[in-house]
Amino acid sequence: PQGLYILTAAYETHVRAVMVSWVQQASFDPPMVVLALRKGRDIVPLLHDSHAFALCQIAKEDRLTLKKFAERRRKKEEDPLQSLEIIHKVTGSPILTRALSYLDCTLVRHVDIDSDHDLYVGQVVSGGLLHPGQVNVRLRESGYKY
Repeated sequence: PQGLYILTAAYETHVRAVMVSWVQQASFDPPMVVLALRKGRDIVPLLHDSHAFALCQIAKEDRLTLKKFAERRRKKEEDPLQSLEIIHKVTGSPILTRALSYLDCTLVRHVDIDSDHDLYVGQVVSGGLLHPGQVNVRLRESGYKY
């Protein structure tokens, strides 16, 4: 199973947000997460410049957010954050107020794993539950046999 998140980053006047699904807890002390992000995504320069990001967990019933980010991916058009209410916490990365929860993170490591995705490790500096609801989980069939 994979959860759905909106990954956000901001640097100076530039803001980006993309949908991601490969997110995993990486450490308890200090609290850290790792995410896999396809190389070449337009958010990558902001991650490196800001050294920070936020992960906003999408609710199962939040069809608007899913639609906005799925359309952006297909059409490469407007910034979906322009029409969504956001707040800022410790790092200044945008946080969707309609998200179930958020993790505000400082970027502590970027790992190029010589594949189509890179790994980004973030230390959680702030987080919280914004709304009750069900987590949006997606199951993917893999070609692996155990």
